[in-house]
Amino acid sequence: MKVLLLSAYDAASHRAWRAQLTAYLPEIDWHQLVLPARYFNWRIRGNSLSWAYENRDVFEQDYDLLLATDMVDLNGLRGFVPQLGSIPTIVYFHENQFAYPLSDAMQAERFLEPKIVNLYSALSADKLVFNSHYNRDSFVDGVTSFLNNMPDHVPPDLVEGILEKSTVIAVPIAEEYFQPVIPRNDPPVLLWNHRWEYDKAPERLYALLEKLCEKNTAFKINIIGPHFRRQPDVFSRIEQDFSDYIIHFGYLDTHEEYLSVLHQSDYVLSTAIHDFQGLALIEAIASGCIPIVPNRLYYPDYIPSTYCYESYLDDIEQEATAMAGLLSRLFATSEHSEIDVSRFKMENLKPQYMNIFKKIMK
Repeated sequence: MKVLLLSAYDAASHRAWRAQLTAYLPEIDWHQLVLPARYFNWRIRGNSLSWAYENRDVFEQDYDLLLATDMVDLNGLRGFVPQLGSIPTIVYFHENQFAYPLSDAMQAERFLEPKIVNLYSALSADKLVFNSHYNRDSFVDGVTSFLNNMPDHVPPDLVEGILEKSTVIAVPIAEEYFQPVIPRNDPPVLLWNHRWEYDKAPERLYALLEKLCEKNTAFKINIIGPHFRRQPDVFSRIEQDFSDYIIHFGYLDTHEEYLSVLHQSDYVLSTAIHDFQGLALIEAIASGCIPIVPNRLYYPDYIPSTYCYESYLDDIEQEATAMAGLLSRLFATSEHSEIDVSRFKMENLKPQYMNIFKKIMK
């Protein structure tokens, strides 16, 4: 089986997904094209133009399957390279632009193009695979709302067609994350290991740390994760105001160091207002951390309610109080339920991927 894999905005989670697929499916003859995760608005609309004229020789080969991420402008690429239209095609949705929350600095009009790319690619593909039910459902809801806002000439049954060819298969977690649990630290060590962007709501992390300090709670924290040229200003305030509590702050230089920090932490926090699967969270849970998450997004699908605090999207202070209260209750007990995330191992997901690949080529 010869597969062309296209990743148009190759962020960390996309790279991890590619690495797992190619490592665990060596029987496939993989051919990959990737573009770096920068200049988002240019990239999501311009990838078809770049590839069609820079990599024509790659596209003119024979393939059994085309596997593209949701950032690929599949419709535009097929227009530039018509022979791609005859190859069975799957679009894998790591995220969808309909459910991406806009910051105050963003304008809704600017984000029409990414939604159009997502929608047209979904309609062009033979099969759609989402990394979570939340991702699929929010995409369908977003498309429905989008089409309802079209003033006229709205084609019928588009949403039904999308649902019929959609399925859910998670992004796998590498085996190296699954580590035996070590004795808990005293004081407890918290972990916040997400992208340093506004959709991970770092201002909610600041509010939590304030609450813990007000209650004289003993703790330490690792605040790590990838960040970009621009990042929310609140991170500098966190570093300054809570320096006495911070062990690691910023991006870790090596993967080995990242694994070590995960394994040596006790509780992993999420304050996110946007997360389609939560790879960073699952990595930490597999490494032995106890999750502390809001009861929103995809989290309740795999995290027991015992570890979910009440969500208050419109009230940061109230949510911080709920999170701090949950942490205090968990700090007071040594009894914690084991959270099994082995379903995210590639060895358990491999049959699902192979089945979908073979089925589409029949």
